Amino acid sequence: QVQLVESGGGLVQAGVSLRLSCAASGRFLRTYTTAWFRQAPGKEREFVAAINWSGTRTYYVDSVKGRFAISSDNAKNTVSLQMNSLKPEDTAVYYCAAVNGYSESYSSYDYWGQGTQVTVSS
Repeated sequence: QVQLVESGGGLVQAGVSLRLSCAASGRFLRTYTTAWFRQAPGKEREFVAAINWSGTRTYYVDSVKGRFAISSDNAKNTVSLQMNSLKPEDTAVYYCAAVNGYSESYSSYDYWGQGTQVTVSS
């Protein structure tokens, strides 16, 4: 079993930065991918970014490329999402998730955190 706990959300103005963290515990295999998803009110859960266990591969949805950066610290069992130049359309609940292998589909992910709210005002 894997447990994930997110932190770092909040209310910010457009253009500023925010950093989300995901602390993982439990039996985390080297074949796992950790991802960030987000869900805005009335919308489907959307893939944002992902990183493999070793941190050597990262993936992003087009809308955040160049603004968001995902990173991992295996010594601390933490995956972070640095979000720069935030826009109102980034407003959503952000979830950390893990899957054995790789996927950008939320239905493939086995483990989820509770989510953290990010609100970007214009």
